[in-house]
Amino acid sequence: MSQGPPDIRALSQEELTQALLNLGEKPFRTKQVSEWLWTHAAGSFEEMTSLGKGLRSKLSESFSLSRIELAEAQYSKDGTVKCAFQIDGDDQRVVEGVLIPTKKRVTACISSQVGCGLACKFCATGRLKLLKNLTAGEMYDQVQMLNALAHKQHDKGLSNIVYMGMGEPLLNYRNLIASVDRITGTPGLAMSPKRITVSTAGIGSAIKRLGDDAVKFNLALSLHAANDAKRNHIMAINETNNLAVLAAALRYFVDKTGTRPTFEFIVFKDFNDGLQDARELAEFCKNIPCKINIIEYNPIDGGEFQQTTPQRLEDFVSLLEDRNLIVNVRRSRGKDIDAACGQLANKNVAGEAAPRKRISRA
Repeated sequence: MSQGPPDIRALSQEELTQALLNLGEKPFRTKQVSEWLWTHAAGSFEEMTSLGKGLRSKLSESFSLSRIELAEAQYSKDGTVKCAFQIDGDDQRVVEGVLIPTKKRVTACISSQVGCGLACKFCATGRLKLLKNLTAGEMYDQVQMLNALAHKQHDKGLSNIVYMGMGEPLLNYRNLIASVDRITGTPGLAMSPKRITVSTAGIGSAIKRLGDDAVKFNLALSLHAANDAKRNHIMAINETNNLAVLAAALRYFVDKTGTRPTFEFIVFKDFNDGLQDARELAEFCKNIPCKINIIEYNPIDGGEFQQTTPQRLEDFVSLLEDRNLIVNVRRSRGKDIDAACGQLANKNVAGEAAPRKRISRA
């Protein structure tokens, strides 16, 4: 089967320069083309109006340029917006991104894969098959489009970006790093890496690689149990990346980057919400500088877990705080449109869960 022209957005700056030289162009064209691709988010070569028609024609003949499509948006009563992005023009390849506004910040939650191969029991996305790793451009597109939506809805841009949507970012490592480079770079969106958090289910070797690469963004680990038997039950990845492996990798990451990771801990009723569970979590945190986000569970259709009670949650948090740990309790937003943590893909794009707006493709 014949291959189409290469994707121009997959080229590094050096590769783009060489490609333009091969087309008979001067090196300064690299900056012009890059600005159109990554700052102005051009969707076609014809949009690059500062380039001559001859160069635009050569680029069109030599390369492809396509962006993801915003196919549909659902609006929550709390202001959260869940967006369905279509990949490769394929109705079966859809990822979801979420715009989450609060009084202090506007956050974009983006996806790194179409589907997910980890099958965590509490997560709706885990029920899907892994169909595709997203490219750096496809992750960048989500941020760019959600940033534009933030300006439209709230008259200000994004303050934070979290890779906490569909997929496991560290199993798409190269594209993840390239997407962060585009989001934080110039040409690009010039956002601070300190405003970016990458969430992982726990891939020890990749966490160490982040340390070796001296990344500047924040790291969050979806922990949810500080007991291997319980974590094995809800997260199959723990069978090959157990708590001892993760602890060693996280200490390495902290030593290399100086960045304190955040542990995400969803509390499930009568499963991991007891005082013994809190003691195990405190013990796991003892030798790793960290912060803890306690997350209320958002039920998914047919799931085996339920939300814990307010009293058990309070007792759990109190024990951690008594051990001088930094603890935040996160209240989920967008639950009425299945946009809360763990709910992405709980209903398909055409679901009737909440008001939705199909985006015109004129």
